[in-house]
Amino acid sequence: MLRWWLLVTLAESIGFLAPAAVGVAVALPHPELSLVSLGAAGVVEGAVLGFAQARVLKRRLPGLSVPGWTVRTAVAAPVAWLIGMSAGQYAEVWLAWPAAVQFLAGVAAALLLLCSLGLAQWPELRRHIPRSGWWIPGSAAAWCGGLAVFFAVAPPLWEAGQPPAVALGIGTGAGILMAATAALISGLVMARLLHVRPAGVPAGTAD
Repeated sequence: MLRWWLLVTLAESIGFLAPAAVGVAVALPHPELSLVSLGAAGVVEGAVLGFAQARVLKRRLPGLSVPGWTVRTAVAAPVAWLIGMSAGQYAEVWLAWPAAVQFLAGVAAALLLLCSLGLAQWPELRRHIPRSGWWIPGSAAAWCGGLAVFFAVAPPLWEAGQPPAVALGIGTGAGILMAATAALISGLVMARLLHVRPAGVPAGTAD
């Protein structure tokens, strides 16, 4: 799945420019607008990513709906952004909860964030390959790896008072590394799913 890795890395790197730019231009100077602005930027990121993924898959799964996959991804991406941003935006609320409730809510939010894209894409994928349910944890693992790389790189380099161009450059560079990591892991998962697809499986086969 070299084609997947290259195109998905490129698409996510380009798509991530939207939330990166919005984060520097809007969310940082106006935190009260972060949820709305980054959620909207997430639609752009998801659309670019979903279109690239669908175009690659179309070569192996001719019946796959490119518009359907793209729209599903574009809808799911802002959901992930909203979940992630809400943790910081409403910290004073959830930090007042009992420790056990905080833990359970945190686990649930993390799982939903990581699984959001895979869950949204799965109904389309299950029409074409068996065992498609594995795409949900596989996609989650890909984004877990990608986000881990991003947060290992960007936050230590960001400093208060940095010029916006520097902050944007750091975020963009970390975003490219995130994209490459997520594309690699998701590509391996997708290659495995396509490899086990029996010859002659009809388009309506469900998991």
